[in-house]
Amino acid sequence: MGHPTTQVSQRQRQARKAAIGSFVGAVVDWYDFLLYGITAALVFNSQFFPSNNPRLGTLAAFGTFGVGFLFRPLGGIVFGHFGDKLGRKKMLVITVLMMGVSTALIGLLPTYSAIGWYAPLALVVLRAVQGFAVGGEWGGAALMAVETAPQGKKAFYSSGVQVGYGVGLVLATGIVSILTHVLDNQAFLSWGWRLPFLFSILLVLVALWIRASMEESDEFVKQVGTAGERKEKLPVLTALRKNPKSFLLIIALRMAEMFTMYIVTAFALSYSTKNLGMSRDLFLNISLLVGAVSCVTIPLFALAADRIGQKPVYVLGAVIGLLSSIPFFIAMEARSVLWIVVFSILLANIAHDMVVSVQQPLFTQLFGAQYRYSGAGVGYQFASVVCGGFTPFIATALLGINGSWYPVAAYLAGGCLLSVIVSISMRMDRSDAGSDAEHASVASTVSAS
Repeated sequence: MGHPTTQVSQRQRQARKAAIGSFVGAVVDWYDFLLYGITAALVFNSQFFPSNNPRLGTLAAFGTFGVGFLFRPLGGIVFGHFGDKLGRKKMLVITVLMMGVSTALIGLLPTYSAIGWYAPLALVVLRAVQGFAVGGEWGGAALMAVETAPQGKKAFYSSGVQVGYGVGLVLATGIVSILTHVLDNQAFLSWGWRLPFLFSILLVLVALWIRASMEESDEFVKQVGTAGERKEKLPVLTALRKNPKSFLLIIALRMAEMFTMYIVTAFALSYSTKNLGMSRDLFLNISLLVGAVSCVTIPLFALAADRIGQKPVYVLGAVIGLLSSIPFFIAMEARSVLWIVVFSILLANIAHDMVVSVQQPLFTQLFGAQYRYSGAGVGYQFASVVCGGFTPFIATALLGINGSWYPVAAYLAGGCLLSVIVSISMRMDRSDAGSDAEHASVASTVSAS
């Protein structure tokens, strides 16, 4: 047996590697995934889905954006199954490689004018592959970070998974913004939009290099990987049987997160340019600001959650999202840049970032280690379909009812309200739960802590 100090040092190095590896992989996957959403609003609606009605073209482009979310649960099931059996590291290498290749291929696709309906068909297929890959990413990345993190620091060490979202958003929005400034509109629509997709190849190579040095988590090796211990044949079914309520809880808890972010970064970009006649640079720059600020706010909120508990941080964030919903749209209608920025920050950096800062330890502790990748990963991705993927599509459709922003604001506020109600009614542990009984108790408790 090694010296205790040496063992502690090794565990610390392992925790740091896992946190960095999870962060870098998340950057790649979210850069690729979010780049599509940004480009859908600016390019795909005209280059891949031509229509005499601009709104129909936008609906079609956002529809393919949602296709990626439809395939996320399937990715969660497949990668979760093998991740619970073979380990987290192997799956994380596959997900980042699959995501990078599919993104680069989108950058090489001919448009509708070149090959007709084969172009949107190929786009949908590659978007589905993106969704499948990112579907397996969150569960593995979150688990690697949570399972190797020191006791009492699990929210902070795993926050890199969500910070990766912010960095990916900055990179995707920043590159598109730069290109729209240095290229004229015709050049950008013709070939400039392809460059950010091809840039993904470089990011993937960096992520693969870092993830190759990661070690499997000790918790997985001890509880699942030991010789002679029975492994679950179908971990996702075990998760559903033992913790069915956990899946519904995750969906409700993710509404505040996904409604706030996708309304600000995807729907508002399209709405402000096409309906309000505002410059596309405004929300591109807001997305840049949101992504940059989140790199600071998410770790800070995670540190607070490790100190004072997950529940107060989550509830406050969801309440702020609820209270900011209507003022955000009032600010847009008034075309007040200052207040648009203020309420965008409140929605996407305060409300959203407070909520996501506790998700990794909160969601993973809902399930036992033998089926945690499947349970937390699949639950997270099903919530992405219900709450996130079609949010821009639904918001655009709601706008078409009478041309008013009221239904969209009600949709955003309603999602945040449900998250508030559920988070208040359930217990969220400050400590690190360990046994299956403890995991189950978090999901089954409906009284306030």
